[in-house]
Amino acid sequence: MHVVEALQRQAVACEDLGSSMYAELLRLLVDDYEVGGVSVEVLEGYEDRSFGEAIGLRLLGAVHGLVLSGTVPELAAFYPSAGGAWDPVLGWEAFEQVLQSRVGEVRSLLTQPPQTNEVNRSVALYGGLLQLAQTVPLPVRLFEIGASAGLNLRADHFRYVGDGASYGPADSPVVFDPAWVGEMPSAEVRIAERVGCDIAPVNPLTEEGARTLASYVWPDQADRLTRLRGAVEVARQVPADVRPEDAVSFLRALELSEGHVTVVWHSIMWQYLRRPDRAAIEARLEELGAQATESAPLAHLSLEPHATISHERGAEGWEYRVDLRRWPDGSLRTLGTLGPHGQALVWDVS
Repeated sequence: MHVVEALQRQAVACEDLGSSMYAELLRLLVDDYEVGGVSVEVLEGYEDRSFGEAIGLRLLGAVHGLVLSGTVPELAAFYPSAGGAWDPVLGWEAFEQVLQSRVGEVRSLLTQPPQTNEVNRSVALYGGLLQLAQTVPLPVRLFEIGASAGLNLRADHFRYVGDGASYGPADSPVVFDPAWVGEMPSAEVRIAERVGCDIAPVNPLTEEGARTLASYVWPDQADRLTRLRGAVEVARQVPADVRPEDAVSFLRALELSEGHVTVVWHSIMWQYLRRPDRAAIEARLEELGAQATESAPLAHLSLEPHATISHERGAEGWEYRVDLRRWPDGSLRTLGTLGPHGQALVWDVS
């Protein structure tokens, strides 16, 4: 896919997901690229990458990181995340000037895939664990592939309010209200182990790591930034082990444990894996599932997009589903649907 089409598609996605600022910036980047502006030099070598590589978000995240570092105050004046107010005319002029003056620095940051570590996805994880605990009341060994900074490994330390009930610590700095639609079981989630892997994990306990995570949150979405910063605060209090390792190697070393339910979790990362790696992960889960017993069960919990066909429009779309597969019986159930950032989660309680 040519970079212009990728930027245009990303602009539509940002608009749909509530970031008018990024939608405008991406469209202005397209205009600049098509007239041979500075974005051509910045994006040299990225002309024909896949949409899944999120080149537009990499570029916007790189610039946002500079804003949050305090080194480009002339642009920060237009970023809500830095106390500014977006203006599509003056803001673009300042954005363009930053690209012109920092081409090399921005290009060096394009190699980093977006690392939002979207905290809102914890509503899917924790809600899934609640439903699992209802039938498998064992302590959880939680293993996350594509964990980024591992913030969602602390999901049980966030506060969830939904349909007249609340879960998690009342004093948590991360609050989801409303978290979801649909009545949930009053089960107890006990996490005994928290381990994740990522090819390039971010350390949220460092100033640079926390800023990197914030840079990939869209700057006009204040609620997401607030939750992210609260989750970093939680991470300082609740240890988790995030290893610099690929998902296939990570799972090959995983074994089940007597008296625990081993949960493998991932969210919006399947698209970034090569097909052979997906197949290897699925094969390893099947292998572990064959070893599972009632006293040492396995669960695979995921939040990933699934293609759908609109019969009214005759076009393909995407649905984000929370799926849970359990062993030893191998049963698979879709628990609910939601948006890619964890918004508007509706549980299927039928």
